[in-house]
Amino acid sequence: MEAERRSIFDKIFFPESVAIVGISRTYTGLGGQFFLRNLQRAGYPGRIFLINPTAGEINGIPAYSSLAALPESVDLAIICVPAQFVPSVLNECRLKGILNVHILTSGFKELGTPEGIRLEKEIEQIALKGRINVIGPNCMGPYAPASRLMLWGQIPASSGSLAFLSQSGTLTQRITEHAHFTGIGLSKAVSFGNAAGLDSTEYLEYLADDPQTKVIGLYLESVRNGRRLLNLARHINPVKPLVIWKGGETPSGAGAVASHTGTLSGQDQIWESGLRQAGVTRVRSLDEVVGTAMAFLYLPPARGRRLFILGGGGGNSVYYADICMGMGLQTPSLTGKTREKLTALVPAVGSFARNPVDAWRSFHDPDFLGKILEPVFEDQGLDMIIVDRLIPRMTYAQPEEKDTTHEAIEYLRKNRSRKPLAVVVDGNGEDPVLATKAARLRQRFCRAGVPAYASLPLASRALAHLAAYYEKK
Repeated sequence: MEAERRSIFDKIFFPESVAIVGISRTYTGLGGQFFLRNLQRAGYPGRIFLINPTAGEINGIPAYSSLAALPESVDLAIICVPAQFVPSVLNECRLKGILNVHILTSGFKELGTPEGIRLEKEIEQIALKGRINVIGPNCMGPYAPASRLMLWGQIPASSGSLAFLSQSGTLTQRITEHAHFTGIGLSKAVSFGNAAGLDSTEYLEYLADDPQTKVIGLYLESVRNGRRLLNLARHINPVKPLVIWKGGETPSGAGAVASHTGTLSGQDQIWESGLRQAGVTRVRSLDEVVGTAMAFLYLPPARGRRLFILGGGGGNSVYYADICMGMGLQTPSLTGKTREKLTALVPAVGSFARNPVDAWRSFHDPDFLGKILEPVFEDQGLDMIIVDRLIPRMTYAQPEEKDTTHEAIEYLRKNRSRKPLAVVVDGNGEDPVLATKAARLRQRFCRAGVPAYASLPLASRALAHLAAYYEKK
């Protein structure tokens, strides 16, 4: 992206001034008042201008009758007026020299009506004439914790190295929550809806050279220029891993896409083939987007697919091995010094020193945990590790000892660069207290840079994606 265009694009996420067009006098849910409240909650430091033709003042802030009446042009305008008025407001933006415009309003091509299609076409023409970066319509727009541009989503929020591009506002909202509470944070996110102006490829081109972004997640239902998307992916993916969730892969899902953003999703086989050729990681759920992004952000490169699993319980060990093998990972038998050391450590009764290793003591004894993992870290025949971290339950006869979680986390944190290692903290069982404990424990691991997952399938899938990415590289 050339320098002048990048400078303008920067203002989408780091605007020094924002205008909210069509803000009502009272709060009515999603709209101008909603955005204003969130900017104030987030502590947005820039100048806020409100546009309402009759109000004069809203929430103690002066309201201007039109964009033309503003004392200056603004870096970002947010349009919240009904669909039939959007083209005229966009034209006002053009005359005022406003180059970045977010259109919240729906009621365009996604309706499938002649009027909706006509209005969206008119938006496209005005944007082209004024060289305006149009985000939307029918979307929640940009989100950037670093600049406190948080019109929606999780507030407060953590700044981080994951960027997320999405045609869905709801999924983008949920990503902001995942990113904050897991500690990975977001560099930038944008919900861009119908993509009448900027499409995913424009955002990708911008993020390719964004120093704050290391991994890019995408939820896409369609793309105008598939060839350009794949060319960008081939260029970006070796440096910044792309994690793409493609919506509408079934006939039913494709029909939902048409009513959501008014676009055609395309044949899934074509997407699958193109993404595979570009080396892009394809996922199929929100949890998988977040889990895979965590693996890329936190873990060192994977040298192979040979996995060591440390867990507890014979049944768990069998189930874990089956799941990981199904994900394309290998759980090789332990050999040589590793087998000798673990056989000496793990009692013959109640545990076994195979792979997976069943060792209950590791749950509450961090020194013992380290003794088991040290030979695994050193073993060149093992490429990655999963540690099952059991939460104390009343149903298990565990000794009542002090909580040693901090020591275990500190050991894993110090050794996290030696081999890819993920932790599973499973709070399933329909016990809400247990689920809360599990969520908090996962946060503690993640914020120490140790990716923690709610289930073994999520952890193994993330490691499989990590291994596949480095195989392709």
